[in-house]
Amino acid sequence: MATAAAAKAAGPKEFNFLWEGRDKGGKVIRGELRSVSESAVSATLRRQGVVVKKIKKQKYGSGGKVREKDIALFTRQLATMMKAGVPLLQCFDIVGKGASNPAVSRLLVEIKTEVETGSSLAQAFRKYPLYFDALFCNLVAAGEQAGILETLLDRLASYKEKILAIKSKIKSALFYPIAIIVVAFVITAVIMIFVIPAFKEVFKNFGADLPAPTLMVMAISDWFVGNWYVIFPVVIGSVIGFLEAWKRMLPVQIFMDRLMLRLPVFGDLVLKSTIARWTRTLATMFAAGVPLVEALDSVGGASGNHVYLVATKKIQQDVSTGTSLTMAMQNVGVFPNMVLQMCSIGEETGALDAMLGKVADFYEAEVDDAVAGISSLMEPMIMVVLGVLIGGMVIAMYLPIFKIGQAV
Repeated sequence: MATAAAAKAAGPKEFNFLWEGRDKGGKVIRGELRSVSESAVSATLRRQGVVVKKIKKQKYGSGGKVREKDIALFTRQLATMMKAGVPLLQCFDIVGKGASNPAVSRLLVEIKTEVETGSSLAQAFRKYPLYFDALFCNLVAAGEQAGILETLLDRLASYKEKILAIKSKIKSALFYPIAIIVVAFVITAVIMIFVIPAFKEVFKNFGADLPAPTLMVMAISDWFVGNWYVIFPVVIGSVIGFLEAWKRMLPVQIFMDRLMLRLPVFGDLVLKSTIARWTRTLATMFAAGVPLVEALDSVGGASGNHVYLVATKKIQQDVSTGTSLTMAMQNVGVFPNMVLQMCSIGEETGALDAMLGKVADFYEAEVDDAVAGISSLMEPMIMVVLGVLIGGMVIAMYLPIFKIGQAV
């Protein structure tokens, strides 16, 4: 009963229709109308004095997913067009029709409909929390209230682009070693399952004791051959299960966030990128006029690390009771001295947003340098590891052949 009542209250589902017709003067006109059916569209147009020639339900391609990159691009396009004086609803039409991702087109049509029915832009965005977080919605709301929506959209687009750039650099730094590990595992498995058994057949009639390294490699090969149908599902299932647990289970996320900050080589990179995101987010919100205590609500989650999320909540509590931001940040003990000094200067001079922006710029540059350093460091290390692994197996299998040569 409750479901039926809710469905009735929601009303029939509406669709977008493209239409073509002639006005009272005989001029061909085209447009777009949202309604429940073609007959309803036709009736609406007739009441407006339009002679309808063609009505077609607008179709969007299947598949696709709205990514963070799509939201950043949409924000940049919306900011640019609003600065050029294009009306808001027309901006949604232009961006929606130009989007190559069908999911983005559907999302923008739904948001446009919300705005057309009287919702503010921030309220429309808040109905889609999967794509627009609290930070995004708060900045848009602040822009609407202050009458500087296009300025804040431009600032928000810059923020999104910088955060995406940092994430992309982190992923590129991690991708290379992970790809090499996967390739090394596949090559090792192929050698163990197909190549070494062929050598084993050759060594059957060797007529002498095989060297210990050769026997060890052959024993590992026998285990691979006998259990390959278990090894591959277990390895692949373990990786997928771990990634899903990391994505869905809070204890695993907390453990991994702490571990990532302590890793020997990558920990420094993760720390710098986290601080860059933290300071960039706070600078963007504070510059938009969002009160400091309210701005800290969004900052912790935007940092991307649970350690800094917990620290931000503690900072927010201290600031709300009258403690200065610098002192509150110093109390949690997760920020370098340089960040604390810059924040202190910003508070004293009344230019906190500018100082936080400079800190973010500095750490973003540090992330660039760290990624370049890790890339140059990983290449020789990976070559050594692969050389020892693959070369060790090859030498172990050729030792008996060298023994035959010495005997001859």
